[in-house]
Amino acid sequence: MRNIPGRRGAALIVAMLSIAPGALHAQAAQPVESGSAAGRRWTPADAEFMTGMIGHHAQAVMMARWAPTHGAGPDIRALCERILVAQTDEIKLMQRWLREWGQPVPEADAAMDMMPGMEGMHAQMPGMLTAEQLSELDHARGHDFDQLFLLYMIRHHQGALEMVKQLVETPGAARDDLVFKFVSDINADQSTEIKRMSTMLAGLPAEATAPQ
Repeated sequence: MRNIPGRRGAALIVAMLSIAPGALHAQAAQPVESGSAAGRRWTPADAEFMTGMIGHHAQAVMMARWAPTHGAGPDIRALCERILVAQTDEIKLMQRWLREWGQPVPEADAAMDMMPGMEGMHAQMPGMLTAEQLSELDHARGHDFDQLFLLYMIRHHQGALEMVKQLVETPGAARDDLVFKFVSDINADQSTEIKRMSTMLAGLPAEATAPQ
């Protein structure tokens, strides 16, 4: 496996992207206008975020499903199971929200992401893997899969945090109660998982982390 950082590189990954918790709480302090439901207001930016995050989550779910068939270690399998359960539930929440507000509801299907040149709008979102990167992960096995999965999923989570940051910095966005709670949860949960995965990556056996 080429171009994979060792322990020192892995230790720096946590510092690559962080969102100050206060940024989200400051957004909550602003007044919320009523929309078509009492005490609720949504914007096109909210709908765009939910639509895009369904595709973002779908790719993470696809990656996590590979763990049992690609020789992943027990810790990676446990991590993938948590990602699979949590993000599948979140996809359903986002689809319900879009349906509630009469917006188009995309399917959670990442199959097109595997086809070069067919990634579409998903390729424009932060942290999304290219078809080539997904193929590389799909062909990896054992320790190579563990390492590449962690490296790519850390980037994927960082991309989700960047999408949250972009949303809360959009004037008027993330004021809907459900949207605000959802992005706050993503910010907290995926920040924690980035730290956990970075620790796991740094602790992989030397033969898995040494550049080849």
